[in-house]
Amino acid sequence: QFFGVQTKQIPLNEKFEIDISDYEQENGGIIITNPNAPTSIALGLDKIEQVLKANPNRVIVIDEAYVDFGAESAVELVSRYENLVVCQTTSKSRSLAGLRVGFAIGQAHLIAAIEAVKNSFNSYPIDRFAIAAAVASFEDQDYFQEQCEKVIASREKLVANLTELGFNVLPSKANFIFATHSLHDAAQLAEKLREQGIIVRYFNKPRINQFLRITIGSDEQNQRLVDTLKMLIS
Repeated sequence: QFFGVQTKQIPLNEKFEIDISDYEQENGGIIITNPNAPTSIALGLDKIEQVLKANPNRVIVIDEAYVDFGAESAVELVSRYENLVVCQTTSKSRSLAGLRVGFAIGQAHLIAAIEAVKNSFNSYPIDRFAIAAAVASFEDQDYFQEQCEKVIASREKLVANLTELGFNVLPSKANFIFATHSLHDAAQLAEKLREQGIIVRYFNKPRINQFLRITIGSDEQNQRLVDTLKMLIS
């Protein structure tokens, strides 16, 4: 049951996974966020390849803003597929959100096309300071890896804690989770959390209006969330 309504028992993650067959039709190009936002679910490279093979004459863009938190990157496919562009950012796993630095990886002809139009459409030109900071973040791989591992460990602990409280959490490969509770309305939980000084994302949209998108914080912040939720749903 889901809020008193009898539903077919389909695992929640399957309800939100991308159906690859949807992309086996005429289109003008495809953009896939992997891992997805807001569901946090990631596609495997085998599914990405299926999309690429089914659309050899269309550009396929894979947005990997959250890929460093446990998903498989499609970068290794770039040399084999001339229609693939992989986009990444320093805003998430490298903690440089304010600098607005992102980049695209693809074969030479696609990058040339991006270069030809980017100055007309790019509303976030980057300065020398931003470039220097981004380069430094890539040079310090040990720190980068350490921080990603911390987020992943904190995420898995938070998932376990929320599961114990009766939440159903989608399998996350991002720095946030997507969770629902069958006995408590998501909008009300979000509002009550806000009253306690804890802000989570709530989307009043079809299919996801009973989910909360919760960003992974420090262990102390996560524990405060868990303790507050335990009080609210008891």
